[in-house]
Amino acid sequence: MGEEGFSSDSALLYHQGVPSAIVDASPWELPAQGLTENRPLLPRHLKLHQLTGEDWKAADAVTGRRLVLGNADVRISYVAAGQPSPLYRNALGDECVYVESGGATVETVFGVLAARQGDYVLLPRATTHRWIPTGSEPLRLYAIEANSHIAPPKRYLSRYGQLLEHAPYCERDLHGPGGPFLVEGTDVEVLVKHRGSRGVTGTRYVYPTHPFDVVGWDGCLYPYTFNVEDFEPITGRVHQPPPVHQVFEGNNFVICNFVPRKVDYHPLAVPVPYYHSNVDSDEVMFYCGGDYEARKGRASGRARSACTRAGTATARSPARWSGRWVRSSSTSWRSWSTRSSPSSWVRAALPRRTPPTRGAGRAGGRADDGIRARQPPVRRLLPSGRRAAGRGAPR
Repeated sequence: MGEEGFSSDSALLYHQGVPSAIVDASPWELPAQGLTENRPLLPRHLKLHQLTGEDWKAADAVTGRRLVLGNADVRISYVAAGQPSPLYRNALGDECVYVESGGATVETVFGVLAARQGDYVLLPRATTHRWIPTGSEPLRLYAIEANSHIAPPKRYLSRYGQLLEHAPYCERDLHGPGGPFLVEGTDVEVLVKHRGSRGVTGTRYVYPTHPFDVVGWDGCLYPYTFNVEDFEPITGRVHQPPPVHQVFEGNNFVICNFVPRKVDYHPLAVPVPYYHSNVDSDEVMFYCGGDYEARKGRASGRARSACTRAGTATARSPARWSGRWVRSSSTSWRSWSTRSSPSSWVRAALPRRTPPTRGAGRAGGRADDGIRARQPPVRRLLPSGRRAAGRGAPR
């Protein structure tokens, strides 16, 4: 399994069966993929929790997704799920799925991932997997589906792919799958999302044996999780530009975190200071918890899980879009942002409805670090003897 014509990252998967054998193929009717032009061009405030009611108990994390925004480079969907999903893979591009709340087991052809609140789940293109919610609460997911690959920003990587010292996270904060996950079965259905003559479409394949028959694998291409709490913010005495918040990037878009940090601490600094126009990017922000400095004086509870969109033609200030935003302090909590190519966002047509190394990471390890330590690294292992994060001043 390799990217870019086997001239980029790849992995070798050792199957017990024949992965190319197909018994049957039929069309899969995807959830509504219709888009509506954003005209007149206006900022949008989408209250995503209002898209779901008690319906979440019967929904799954794949077929229950509601497309919210999309363009030629990336699509954003939201779902609240309570049921296991069917087996699924996305042949259009990588997926980066943020777990707003709840927990899940993500079974993949590489092995099993444990997903918890605050996790980004990175799934390479064409990775067969399924979501199984855990617990009694809805599993709320914010899914970013790319038409490309999603990876750490290039400026944080060495020429060999290792995360550099100034990066806001390191390899030990990335958690890959465990050991082999084998399942027996015959005539197994897998839903595949792919390109068609009219855009995004789907096919339902039937395989003679279960695709989870991989007894081992090696390489640098595999799914992993990264928790937002392990993101070490880069701060400064004066206001830092938005690229310091970046966590991942794809073709023509980036993903940023806004996490607790010391805000603009020079005596003469003006926190979150100015009106601005980001003329080369449309911006989408997902408010998923706590307070945010840019929305000072507003009650945070009303904006929980709000999704906002601002276009390149709109000048905006940190606090003047509307009276419905979140309150803030210097202990701001996480929100989530996507920036994409200019003036090409369209709204989804929404119907009305009543590789870790052993030991703790920078923000603390997980209980299963001992097991995860036996996995292959992401890109490469940390050099032996590298110190853990210190207690010095914020970066």
